[in-house]
Amino acid sequence: MKILLIYPYPLYDRSQEEDIRPVPIGVYYVGALLRENGYDVEILNWYDIHKTPEKIAEVLHEKNPDVIGFSILNANRRGGIEIAEIAKQINPDVKIVFGGVAATFLWKHFLRHFPQVDYVVIGEGEYTFLKLVRLIENGQYKGLGGIKGIAFRKNGKVTKTKGVEVIKDPDELPVPAKYFEYQHISYSRGCPWKCAFCGSPAFWGRKIRFHSPEYFVSQLEMLYKKGITFFYVSDDNFTVKKDRVIDICQRILEKNMKITWVAISRVSYVDEEMLYWMRKAGCTQISYGVESGSEQIRALLQKDIKTDEIKNAFALTHKYGIIARAYFIYGSPEETRETIQETVDLIHEIKPLICVFYILEVYPGTKLYLDYQKRFNMTDDVWLEGIEGICYFETDPSLSQESVLAFGNKLRAELYENMSHFVESINLIDKEELYPMHADFLSRLGMTFSHGDYSKVEAIQDKDKIAQGLFEKSLDYYPNHRAYMGLGMIKQKGRAFDTAIDILSEGVELFPESEELNLCLGISYMNLQDYDGALSHLLRFKDSKETRYYIDKCHEALGR
Repeated sequence: MKILLIYPYPLYDRSQEEDIRPVPIGVYYVGALLRENGYDVEILNWYDIHKTPEKIAEVLHEKNPDVIGFSILNANRRGGIEIAEIAKQINPDVKIVFGGVAATFLWKHFLRHFPQVDYVVIGEGEYTFLKLVRLIENGQYKGLGGIKGIAFRKNGKVTKTKGVEVIKDPDELPVPAKYFEYQHISYSRGCPWKCAFCGSPAFWGRKIRFHSPEYFVSQLEMLYKKGITFFYVSDDNFTVKKDRVIDICQRILEKNMKITWVAISRVSYVDEEMLYWMRKAGCTQISYGVESGSEQIRALLQKDIKTDEIKNAFALTHKYGIIARAYFIYGSPEETRETIQETVDLIHEIKPLICVFYILEVYPGTKLYLDYQKRFNMTDDVWLEGIEGICYFETDPSLSQESVLAFGNKLRAELYENMSHFVESINLIDKEELYPMHADFLSRLGMTFSHGDYSKVEAIQDKDKIAQGLFEKSLDYYPNHRAYMGLGMIKQKGRAFDTAIDILSEGVELFPESEELNLCLGISYMNLQDYDGALSHLLRFKDSKETRYYIDKCHEALGR
């Protein structure tokens, strides 16, 4: 029996794909449990297959699946429907199963309006999907009612079984890393808070269920041995249990895993001891949901955090050389120029190095959605329209699109115009054992301005100057490959090739096996027409395609 698990494409492309590219970790858990039970399972990340739509039918013909499970979020539900329709055209007998957050909250909608969807898995889907697959395999369709957590059609009517019990001990699930490779990992399930804009508590439940540190680190280790060294810890509440977080960090260090990772935290659940161990174990960024500088708006959104907690979290995180990333929502209930100014004021106080600004949207499974349905007597049929979400301002006559877009522009402008000041204010803890990590932190941040996302933002002034300062400060702490590289390239860009050679030569002496440093050094020599000097560095990497190009240019210049 052939099973495909597909992560479909979104309705709209993003300028930055990082939010939609990765397959949700739940898909890997489903796949691992099926593999553990002897099923032929393949996971297809089709977040961008709509750019080559002819491949959809081509791959489905080739794979010839018996069952296709779709991971359905609000953004990609239309993609799932379209792929399912193609699959049914190729093989009318293939069974289509929708699961995931949007499927859980819109199960009736999908089954009423889209005949290509045969079943919907509601809530945590690992065991439910396994039971459903077994039933399909054996043709025992009369037993559908005995499977908890599914919806289907019976005699032409949509029906749903009893709700599935949550998995109390996530460790009972097989480790997905035994079978698959991925970077987004999960440590827990559930959220005890009740933010009005978030569907997580309704999907996972209000009680947090944790993997053991042993399970979590063993998963990291399996992936690390497969060559993966960067991870996204996708939990909403990674830092809730301080002792467990420290245990995880110490295990990473004991296993000598040279990894970097990012996490998400609530501002009220970090302290210095935890941040120390997280940085030692490779954490480079923590994202915090701040949402608004207005306590009034945070209360309306049911975001139960205090302004002092926000300030403390950002100050401590930066102190330990971890980038504090802030999520802000604008266009919220009762949003005004005054509340936006409160957010601006908070940004000036916490000095975030990265901000993500979102217009408030209304999605199924949230309190905002229930309020919207009651106020406008709306049904789930609203999702038949070609939309991913409903902007809150579309439901509030006191807000206009023009004003909300202006709010967003103001927030971004304030961030960018003050970024150099935020960088200058960084004050790292003077702890010698952390100096190598401080150097790493500063060089990473420097690259953001010289070659990364901020390098493309016109509103940020003196980007190379900011980057140069960060690279120099990095090298004051500890020799750092990235800092030598970044500083050398800035000098090259300014055509200060002699200075670039001095900097890069020092870097090559410390990191002689670095092709990047040797290549950059070679190019500096080439710009001074010292081709023999260039070749002395380039020929170390003569088998490299990129370096070979410059070697040939040198030989050509020398008439060889």
